[in-house]
Amino acid sequence: MIEGLYSAAAGMEAQQQRMDAIGNDLANVDTTGYQSQRVGFEDLLYGAPTGGAAQGVAIGSGSALLSYGPSDVAGPLQQTGRPLDVAITGNGYLQVRQANGSVALTRDGHLEIDADRRLTDENGLLIQPPITLPAGASENDVQIGTDGAITVAGKQIGKLAIVTVPAPDRLIEASGNLLLPSAASGAVRAATGTVVTQAAVNGSNVDLATEMSQMMDAQQSYSLASRAINIEEQMGQIANGVKQ
Repeated sequence: MIEGLYSAAAGMEAQQQRMDAIGNDLANVDTTGYQSQRVGFEDLLYGAPTGGAAQGVAIGSGSALLSYGPSDVAGPLQQTGRPLDVAITGNGYLQVRQANGSVALTRDGHLEIDADRRLTDENGLLIQPPITLPAGASENDVQIGTDGAITVAGKQIGKLAIVTVPAPDRLIEASGNLLLPSAASGAVRAATGTVVTQAAVNGSNVDLATEMSQMMDAQQSYSLASRAINIEEQMGQIANGVKQ
């Protein structure tokens, strides 16, 4: 009987984590460049029952949430008309340098100019490799080609390095809509077949209708696991009554 309690409790925890992931996606439905989280479930260990079951029958310990990393489905291109905004078509990311010196990846192409006239993301992190606008040039003077080349007054001043990894779904989510390479994702390398679009950004790839449907399913599954615990408790009370 105790195994049933453990299984139901594990199911409740997994569904709660699923609801947390869905809630995070819903909170980022309007976040530029956001990629929704893919989740699934895996069985926990099976073991021999404590008694009352036929020989060879194994009882599971419930389920656990399994993260499959960020979705690789691209968000829609949204025209902004702002010269420093860029959208990426294809499997590619911009590189930014974090405060700790490490390089992170992002599809948020809403770029800014800092006090030293360097290109940054909207959180002030420097684009890598660094690109500096000439003195006197404004964002309206900037032209960005489909290959990421940046020119001002007909002169190329730098190029956006569009990169990818062998397994994008194994990138690790970080704060500020950033993604970090991992051993599972593989090393960063130059992307191929990508197209950069100026004056546009990649919207969030969160589908509101799908997420709401998934949330209702998770809530119902959580409720069923909770009812299973109540039933196990009732069975325990009956068993105690029989013993007495």
